[in-house]
Amino acid sequence: MQPKDVVYVNGSFLPRAEARVSVEDRGFVFGDGVYEVLRVINGRLFATRFHNQRLEKSLAGVRIDLRDGDSPARFVDIGKQLLKENNLLAGEATLYIQVTRGAATRAHFFPSPDTAPTVYISVARFTPSADLAENGATAITQPDLRWGRCDLKTLNLLPNILAAQTAKERGAFEAMLIRDGVVTEGTRTNFFGVVDGSLRTHPCDTHILPGITRSVLRELAREVNIDLDETPIKASEIPRLSELFLTGTTTDVMPVVKLDDKPVGKGKPGELTRKLQRVLADSLASGGD
Repeated sequence: MQPKDVVYVNGSFLPRAEARVSVEDRGFVFGDGVYEVLRVINGRLFATRFHNQRLEKSLAGVRIDLRDGDSPARFVDIGKQLLKENNLLAGEATLYIQVTRGAATRAHFFPSPDTAPTVYISVARFTPSADLAENGATAITQPDLRWGRCDLKTLNLLPNILAAQTAKERGAFEAMLIRDGVVTEGTRTNFFGVVDGSLRTHPCDTHILPGITRSVLRELAREVNIDLDETPIKASEIPRLSELFLTGTTTDVMPVVKLDDKPVGKGKPGELTRKLQRVLADSLASGGD
């Protein structure tokens, strides 16, 4: 069956080619909005609870009030309908949810309270990067030039985009961001590393986005008796990394075997990385909402 291309915009299901938002939408003019991306496997959404909580936090953090009846849970239900409409109930897919402050005459302060948020939801076919998961990816380091509320998943991603483009131009999969001498996260992922036998990652504060896969993996690591030290990896400790991997909704647990053109550890995925890949894969295969 051929996939359709139906999206949801402000109460209507319609073909993507017919979807429209105002040129005065604050998402377009200011990047004034938030978003979420959920993983879907055979029609089942993964870690929905974590995504809904994070979307609620992002909306509250930028002070966008939803209309009566709207909620992250309702947006997920709309996403499930889109999966059916687009014949994406088999195989892998992603669900994208975006909410902006709405359309109003351009002004830096908020528009009037009766301005309705713009809600856009879509789904798409997704294919995991099996080769990189098996053999490992490469990354580069870049300065973390983002704003001070990285814990909110907003549309303002220009520093991430510039760092990601630099990584692409240098033949790398991802850029590891460094702020004040410590590793924070990637442009679209969270980083974990093994230093002197200890699994480390940056704690959840305003300097990183609390990744959903990061949250799931944190719980899974505890279940299989892997200690996770939420102490940032210092830039000076990078040469001592024996393993390095990144996590994300569309990357799962991905080994990083080369950083800034130098091998990480033995230059191949490590044992701890492989173990965490397996436990996450099991969770993805059996998990749901």
